[in-house]
Amino acid sequence: MEIQSPYLVFIGDARDQLAAKTGQGIVDWRPERALGQLRLTGCGADLGIPELTVGEAAGQGAKTLVIGVVSPGGVLPAAWTAVIVEALRCGMDVASGLHTRLSSFPEVADAARVNGRHLFDVRHADRPFKTGDGEKRPGKRLLTVGTDCSVGKKYAALVIERELRGRGVDADFRATGQTGILIAGSGVAIDAVVADFISGAAEWLSPAAAADHWDVIEGQGSLFHPSFAGVTLGLLHGSQPDAFVVCHEPTRATMRNVAAPMPSVEAVIDQTMSAGRATNPEIRCAGVALNTQHLGEGAARALVDETAARLRLPVSDPVRFGMANLVDALLKRF
Repeated sequence: MEIQSPYLVFIGDARDQLAAKTGQGIVDWRPERALGQLRLTGCGADLGIPELTVGEAAGQGAKTLVIGVVSPGGVLPAAWTAVIVEALRCGMDVASGLHTRLSSFPEVADAARVNGRHLFDVRHADRPFKTGDGEKRPGKRLLTVGTDCSVGKKYAALVIERELRGRGVDADFRATGQTGILIAGSGVAIDAVVADFISGAAEWLSPAAAADHWDVIEGQGSLFHPSFAGVTLGLLHGSQPDAFVVCHEPTRATMRNVAAPMPSVEAVIDQTMSAGRATNPEIRCAGVALNTQHLGEGAARALVDETAARLRLPVSDPVRFGMANLVDALLKRF
């Protein structure tokens, strides 16, 4: 699919900043594509880019209305269809990363047809996948895993890929979620793949490569999350990572959208090692990425140092401090 930019990023009535993480990811990693944002009354998020109406965005050359929100179950609220139809009538395409297909709303499908515009359901793959076979393939792979969903797995993977490339290492970011796909331009939304084919889709996403090539694979969910553990496990088995990085948000008491307590970083390391050995007996933890956005600078640095000393692993906050120390160790160990 070829999604044209610039984008008008629609974040609707997102309840908080995390709910607008698709839009935030575009702004952080592809700011040149984000012309402005459109928010509804009661929106609890702000991407920090110009506020535009559909008409204003169209007048300034916006090509695509991008749904910049994630929601439990990937549901697209029916109340948003009026904005989507207006964008189609103003000459924009529409791209969504939600599970609900845009064309499932008759008024949206009709507006796209009448106005000759395209509907992009980024979360739905346009090809079939085989079941995974678990066969070892050449090349090196790193997977980001999490203590929870929405803890920074995508950002950690993007920072690691950028650090590797900056050192002249052949590396690719492999997107497994709707935001990553909009950033990278390609990928597979793993959580929309039929369960039997998740590991096969992960194998397809990170194919055989040169011995010194690194695929840096965006993780999804958490092995401990009651809602998403199945997706996480299939991705782990299919990606066959040589190395994994645990991503953790230290201020949370419970996991996102459920009452389950947050697991420890140590528990995630143990569980990932145990499950990952099914397809790569040599799997190892490469380090920890802490999301310290809710801590002050001093507290963040102290937590990084304490965690590194406790686990005897490289630890950093990818956004705040970069991942040079982790990549240093990665290139020495693998």
